[in-house]
Amino acid sequence: MSTDYDVLIVGGGHAGTEAAAMAARLGARTLLLTSVLDTIGQMSCNPAIGGIAKGTVVREVDALGGVMGRAADRATIQFRMLNRSKGPAVWAPRAQADRTLYKRAVRFLLEQFPALELSQGMVTNLLFDQGGTRISGVETGDGRRFTAHAVIITAGTFLRGRIHLGTDTQIPAGRAGDAPSIEMAQVIANAGLTVSRFKTGTPPRVDGRSVNWSKVERQDGDRDDFRFSFHERVERPRQVPCWITWAGEEVKEIIQRHLKESALYGGAISGRGPRYCPSVEDKIVKFPAAKRHQIFLEPEGLDTTELYVNGLSTSLPARVQLEFLHVVPGLERARMTRPGYAIEYDYYPPTQLTPWLEVKSVEHLFFAGQINGTTGYEEAAGQGVVAGINAVRRIRGEEAVVLGRNDAYIGVLVDDLVTRGVDEPYRLFTSRSEFRLLLRQDNALRRLLPLAERLGLLTDAELRAAERRLAEEERIFDLARATTITPEQAAGPLEESGTRLTESERIAVVAKRPGVSLGRLLVATGIADASVDAVLAAEVEIKYDGYLAREREAAARLAELASFVLPPDLPYLELRTLATEARQKLDRVRPTSLAQAARIPGVTPSDLHNLVLAATRWRRRVA
Repeated sequence: MSTDYDVLIVGGGHAGTEAAAMAARLGARTLLLTSVLDTIGQMSCNPAIGGIAKGTVVREVDALGGVMGRAADRATIQFRMLNRSKGPAVWAPRAQADRTLYKRAVRFLLEQFPALELSQGMVTNLLFDQGGTRISGVETGDGRRFTAHAVIITAGTFLRGRIHLGTDTQIPAGRAGDAPSIEMAQVIANAGLTVSRFKTGTPPRVDGRSVNWSKVERQDGDRDDFRFSFHERVERPRQVPCWITWAGEEVKEIIQRHLKESALYGGAISGRGPRYCPSVEDKIVKFPAAKRHQIFLEPEGLDTTELYVNGLSTSLPARVQLEFLHVVPGLERARMTRPGYAIEYDYYPPTQLTPWLEVKSVEHLFFAGQINGTTGYEEAAGQGVVAGINAVRRIRGEEAVVLGRNDAYIGVLVDDLVTRGVDEPYRLFTSRSEFRLLLRQDNALRRLLPLAERLGLLTDAELRAAERRLAEEERIFDLARATTITPEQAAGPLEESGTRLTESERIAVVAKRPGVSLGRLLVATGIADASVDAVLAAEVEIKYDGYLAREREAAARLAELASFVLPPDLPYLELRTLATEARQKLDRVRPTSLAQAARIPGVTPSDLHNLVLAATRWRRRVA
């Protein structure tokens, strides 16, 4: 049996679902092939979407037509805007999600695309033609063959995945309850790609009915009626609290006593884990002076009492996990519903990919998600968007789309991966971007709508809704610049800032003062029909006008460098005017532009100057 598709996606995680949505939106006949259909959109780790930098990625994915933001809105059982005490460049929307509702929403949203088919099957072989340099399809373990013009592999932690519970218990698995992908991992390795290993982990879960609520701190969500999606406004589910407790000295003593039984410290795991999401063993060993470590008890959903114990990821045996859980305040009698575990898996160093996530050595084969050495649902989703769009464009003979570092956090993510590579599971932070003020969560639609419209990613109805939203922001901005407020009207809004007006002034000028709310100024002058989102976007533009101007100038300079395209066949190792280190690293990465070359560690300004001359001479020679 053989079926032909334009684009075939292997894996139903967050990278796979976004890749499928992008390809289907572009009208390509698309197949999403996953080992278990019921796990499409599954949240394998914590039940939350968004966070620092990640929340901005969710909004970028949504602006381009992805499903993550829409699914999150349908599943949000608690919302918080993190970093409110800091500037808006680092404001971070985060939603606690109901796992079941989220998974159901992803499946529902995907099934709205007529061009997309879903199928269940474990891929055991990849098909190639043209001497193994172009992908042509896949085979499944049940004997089916699917041919395709492009294949996107989003295998998550399944490639030779192995779960560890202590040093004695090792289970081949892609995640708890799911089989690993062994045969496909071997086929990829046989294709000549460099392979390495990473590890990640999850904490234990507990039954909420066994928690002593009097000993934990309640954490309610924000009252803001926030939605991740720019394109629709669905009703939220019932909102619930999370709770905070601590792992103190007693937990520390138990873990130190059993440290050799940890898979990580007992030698069972060779892969490196994420520095920014460490196991509780890592916390105890690497931060010995810390008296205690914060733990969040997060609801898994509205229809279950199970809680995710965020902050206690571990690879210790189950009996040890139960022992240290019982010395955590509030969990003294907790019933552990599932033990935590570590999982080790294959990934392929992403410097083997182009800036549009195509494997350099195999035409029309794309990688997205944890297979590229990343961690996190949102990072995977961003890569899925890039791979899905470009898989379609490549098979149609169209120019690849590369998001710049000044365009989106997705651009920062992909550029970091393919230019610098990874030596630990990659996680996005606002500090990774040079343009944090430009790349805010509130302006993702304004930044990316022109691209979405040019590529044809949105329906006519979505475009009209987006344009109405942006027009409302412009209306508020114009009103703030044109409307004058009197000292009497400004008295209330200025009270908390400790300042006052002595004469009438334009609202946009007054709003620049620290601690002054644009929304309150507008209401004071009788403008009460403005949407909260539009006011926020206008307020940021007004308050940070000077800083934004400087960042836009820096972004323009970066764009100039990016416009200098480097020939794909430039023989870097022969360019004797470049330092040896620069030649070797440029040959390994093979940057597509001068801007990308400039970000390769070890390439100096002198190397860049000589590279321009060498590239210019090369073009003349081959012309």
